[in-house]
Amino acid sequence: MDSRRHFLGKVSGLAGTFAVAPARVLGASERIRVGVIGVGDRGTELIHQLGACGNVEIAGIADIYSKRREKASAMAPDSGVFADYRFLLDDAAIDAVIIASPPHLHAEQFCAALEAGKHVYVEKTLANSVEQAKRMRDAFQGAGGSAGRVVQVGHQACSSGQMTDVRQFLAQPARMGKVSSLAMRHYRNTPHGKAQWARPALLTADLLPHNVDWAAFSGENSAARFDAHRFIHWRYFWEYSGGGVTENMSQQLAFWYQALQLEIPISATMTGGNFLWNDGRETPDTMDVALTQPEEMLVSWSAGSGNNQLGISEDLLGSAGTVSRASQVRYIPQKMNRPEGVEMPGRSAHAPHAHMRNFLDSIRLSSQPNCPFELGYRVSIACQMAVESYRQQRTVRWDAAREEIV
Repeated sequence: MDSRRHFLGKVSGLAGTFAVAPARVLGASERIRVGVIGVGDRGTELIHQLGACGNVEIAGIADIYSKRREKASAMAPDSGVFADYRFLLDDAAIDAVIIASPPHLHAEQFCAALEAGKHVYVEKTLANSVEQAKRMRDAFQGAGGSAGRVVQVGHQACSSGQMTDVRQFLAQPARMGKVSSLAMRHYRNTPHGKAQWARPALLTADLLPHNVDWAAFSGENSAARFDAHRFIHWRYFWEYSGGGVTENMSQQLAFWYQALQLEIPISATMTGGNFLWNDGRETPDTMDVALTQPEEMLVSWSAGSGNNQLGISEDLLGSAGTVSRASQVRYIPQKMNRPEGVEMPGRSAHAPHAHMRNFLDSIRLSSQPNCPFELGYRVSIACQMAVESYRQQRTVRWDAAREEIV
């Protein structure tokens, strides 16, 4: 068997040029066999969502940590269980894979899954670098794009009833007038002594090198000595994650990028720092992001983890009206420019597994999912621009011709 390093080099070098295996054609009511790569908290939740969709079989489970494999196999006792996800991809009878690993592993697993002929649901955020996102795009286009494989990026709000409500409000341009800005907030709090994303209970006695494939977890990063803290708290470190930007901003951004069909920003500025916890994390706990859009509007995102008074919400601001999104969507007119306007609440229902169901329906119907690859790509680039701005302590721009952050 090829070494992991050789395999990774092969995937990164051939993405977009290899001959991909054909996906199995499914009937409209046919049972879909799914494999799940990464069965931590999020992967486990997605297994539950698959169960709620019906007419689905969990046919394979892969994770680099033995304890997670044991726990997941109890949930799907008839599935194959693998320490190496490549063995899961070798099963030609598996139609689709769910990739729920940390973001720094998405590119490698995504490209390999497409090469193996699978439809792919890849958790947010799509990639952990611009280079990875471009490599994934090459692989997707090499697999025939939307005509060859269904790819759903895990920005769940794109399948929510709130998207239906917002589109109804935006259907009449006079309701909004000229839209100039989108203001987003994401504020949470935790009890004293319990930092955001801290999971000390998972640092169990069996979390040892012989139970974890540390080289597989390291991926493209240099495989330093096994570190249980970094394995559990990967959201703290840039080499694995973009922290709050890729975990939280990406979700809110994806909703509005879809609703408004926004392109990659012209520029990004991010400021902030670790003002709450001195626990060794690199990704900030308090931050502000400003994205200048080519559509002549400003997207802002402010976030913190030490006070939840402002909550999680967004306001799309137009000269004739506002669309506010929190637990409910509402339209509020600007009376000075639209005196006849009335406030309207959103009314659409939402099921927690709607995004997963949309993925499966898209496979059966050969249709485009609600968060297709291209949308996830644009959101991923916007997030990487914000991260680079913070790390370089300056405003960065997107060079569309070279497809680089400058």
